[in-house]
Amino acid sequence: RAGAAFQYLLVQKTGAQKNVGLIQLNRPQALNALCEGLMAELRRALEAMESDPEVGAIVLTGSQKAFAAGADIKEMQNKTFQECCNSGFLGGWDKVSVVRKPIIAAVNGYALGGGCELAMMCDIIYAGEKAQFGQPEILLGTIPGAGGTQRLTRAVGKSLAMEMVLTGDRISA
Repeated sequence: RAGAAFQYLLVQKTGAQKNVGLIQLNRPQALNALCEGLMAELRRALEAMESDPEVGAIVLTGSQKAFAAGADIKEMQNKTFQECCNSGFLGGWDKVSVVRKPIIAAVNGYALGGGCELAMMCDIIYAGEKAQFGQPEILLGTIPGAGGTQRLTRAVGKSLAMEMVLTGDRISA
């Protein structure tokens, strides 16, 4: 029912009492890169789960290979600074952090850049053995853009956060 309305997500209620909202990022050809369409759908799915009185918690996940490999660079690469500012670029990306119901990130594979930031916006992160977290934006000559530097510092401490952001190095689960 709910899944038919989405191009980039698989959405369902699961659990013995159907009280867990499950949102799975579903852009396998792009390692679940976070394009504008996916993020708009994610906001819509989260709003539906938040307003559904049957849903007590939400699980956000990706695939075995990638939770989300980051923002969709192909979509971003030709945007100027002015275009980003004037269009509200990244506006609404923080929807995950303001949902009142608990959100659990179930991470396996890559959670890089925007994907790492998306996981950190969740209330709890469960990381599989193959999970890889990183902020590789420096390798593209930029920095994390959706609060990643602040969230990462709170999650792993200043020294490791600085190392990850300044080198692009990843950490495992």
